[in-house]
Amino acid sequence: MIIKKVLFFLILIPFIPLRAHFQMIIPDRNLVENIDSPFVEVQLIFCHPFEGDIMNMERPEKFGVVIKGQETQDLLDKLKKKSIDKKTSWKIKYTLKKPGDYVFFVEPKPYWEPAEGKFIVHYSKVVVNGFGLEKGWDKKVGLKAEIIPLTRPYGIYTGNLFRGLVLIDGEPAPFVDVEVEYYNKNHRYKVLATSFITQVVKTDANGVFSYSMPVSGWWGFAALSETERKLLNKEDKKYYPVEIGAIFWVNVQDMELR
Repeated sequence: MIIKKVLFFLILIPFIPLRAHFQMIIPDRNLVENIDSPFVEVQLIFCHPFEGDIMNMERPEKFGVVIKGQETQDLLDKLKKKSIDKKTSWKIKYTLKKPGDYVFFVEPKPYWEPAEGKFIVHYSKVVVNGFGLEKGWDKKVGLKAEIIPLTRPYGIYTGNLFRGLVLIDGEPAPFVDVEVEYYNKNHRYKVLATSFITQVVKTDANGVFSYSMPVSGWWGFAALSETERKLLNKEDKKYYPVEIGAIFWVNVQDMELR
C-alpha cells in the first residue's frame, strides 16, 4: 500500500502547478498632485505577489523612467538596497519636476528557476502621473517585451476593465498567455484553491488582452514567452532556455461616498 501511495505521488508531481513569478515595480502612489510633495518611492521586488514569497533580487541590468514619452533618465545608480524578509530588494525616492506621465521600467538580471529548468527575465513597467498632465502613458519604452496600456493606467475604479497590447521585439504578440496576479499585501485575502492564485487570459489575434479587476489594490499582468536564447547555468554547466515576460502594474481603487 505504501509503495502504491509513493508511486501515485510521483505521478502527480509533474502536474502540480508552479507558482507564478512577478517582477514587481510598485510606487507608493501613482498620482502625484501636490507640488509641495513631489516625491514618489518606487520598490523593486521579485516575488509571488499573492502569497508574499520573496526571492533575492540582484541589482538590475537597467532601471529608469521615461517622462512624457520624450525624455529617458537612467536611474540605475540611484537604487538603494532594501531587505524584506531577509531578502534583497531595491528602492528609489524620485522627485517629479514637471507635469506629465512618468513610466518607470526595469530589466532585471536573469533569474535561474531550477523547478522550471529555465532562466526568467521580466521587463516590468508602471506609470505615475505627475500634476494632472496626461501625456506619455501609452508610449513605448523600447523594451524587448512590453505591455502598452490601452486603458489609462491610473484613476481606475475597482471593477473597471483594463486592456493592454503585448509587444515582443516591437511587434504584437498574438495568442500568448497573460498571467494576472493580485499583490496580496499583508495576506489580506486567503487562497480558495491553487488555480485562484494566478488568473490567466490570452491575447487575441492582434496581441490585445483585457481583464476586470475585482478588488482594490495593485494588479500585475505578465505576458510570457520563450526566446531562442539560452544561458549557461554555472551550477551544472548546461545551457537552458530563457523565458521573457512583459509585466505591467496597475492600481485600482474603490469609489468613496461623500
